[in-house]
Amino acid sequence: MPRTKKKHSRGGHNGNVQPFSDEDASIETLSHCSSFSDATSVADDGGEASEDTAQEDFQYKLKGFIDSTVDKSAKTRQGALDGLKTAMATRILYEFISERRMTITDSIERCLKKGKGEEQRAAASLACLLCIQLGSGIESEEVLKTLKPVFKNILADGSANIQARQAVATSLGLCTLVAEDDILDVHATMECFENLFTRSCARVDGTCPSISPQMSQLYTNALLSWALLLTICTASQLKEILCKYLPKLPRLLESEDVNMRIAAGETIALLFELARDMDTDFEFDGWEELCDKLNSLATDCNKHRAKTDKRKQRSVFRDVLKAVEEGDFQSETIRFGTERMTIDSWVRKRTYDAFREFVGSGMNYHLQANEFIRDVFELGPPILVDSATMKAMKISRFERHLHNSAAFKARTKARSKFRDKRVDVGEF
Repeated sequence: MPRTKKKHSRGGHNGNVQPFSDEDASIETLSHCSSFSDATSVADDGGEASEDTAQEDFQYKLKGFIDSTVDKSAKTRQGALDGLKTAMATRILYEFISERRMTITDSIERCLKKGKGEEQRAAASLACLLCIQLGSGIESEEVLKTLKPVFKNILADGSANIQARQAVATSLGLCTLVAEDDILDVHATMECFENLFTRSCARVDGTCPSISPQMSQLYTNALLSWALLLTICTASQLKEILCKYLPKLPRLLESEDVNMRIAAGETIALLFELARDMDTDFEFDGWEELCDKLNSLATDCNKHRAKTDKRKQRSVFRDVLKAVEEGDFQSETIRFGTERMTIDSWVRKRTYDAFREFVGSGMNYHLQANEFIRDVFELGPPILVDSATMKAMKISRFERHLHNSAAFKARTKARSKFRDKRVDVGEF
């Protein structure tokens, strides 16, 4: 997967509105689909009339959520944000959202500025899902332009709610990956993350700073977002980062927090992969010492650590050690619908994990039908599969209808040209 991002366009009533239930998600996922389907599926589902009714009911509910994001009740606002999050994570809503993009963005900004804790967390997550729905293009760029100053203020404010800061650290990373159009601005955002995660580094004498679990989670989120943005850095930026940060990152392996140790290990593996992509003969002065440290973590028997933490850590660091020593990666195959995708690099793994964190169980659906995510993973346009093939694979009628109608709609939508305004200054 190339590191330089292609720019691509795509991808009610007030009151106490409750978020979508799992039942809503399964039933109403149909509502974004076009009426295209095989005759049997349409007949079985009650025809186009019932589908149109479901579409109207669904949009009415979504409008209610949008209206409720400005309600006086914090509980109502929270429910509305959660409802919008579930809807965006489990279906494609490009047209509906595009028409209401500014309203939704304003609501997110208001909730981030005036809300507390959980509301800010939900608003930050919704911002990511909004960008994922819109895809890379002018619409998501404008969303980021509005929200980035708010995100950075919260991130830098030591007195801000820690849950809000944790959520923003993750959301700003993915929103930047999707929507930022200037590589220099990407670098500036990375510096914000650097200012946070470097606070977890062990001191020169080997002692670790005293950090609360909540702050450690913030620093871990910042590191993971920084690693995500490494995947779209230019060669000249990567060379500078390798010189500055590869010697520092091993000091994060001393952290008392297993999640920070794992994030640091995976980031080191990612950096080695990127370095070797640029130069197959890449060498690191502290390579032997680093391998010794990684090996100790891969075989950790420290009796003071929880068994589950040690098991999780050993598994990850076996893979990290192979990556640093041999340039190896443990591939994983993801199946969705009639397709499959191989996670065959640390770059791809970090990117996949970042998207999955926000769309959750909807990831396979987005891999099938979201044009932007398919572009990111180089899957090509959504695939139309004939009914006979679907039935031979024993896919349910509902899944056949969902897959074909979503794929047809996505493939026939007018697509904007790819745009990439990123320039690697001084490199030709």
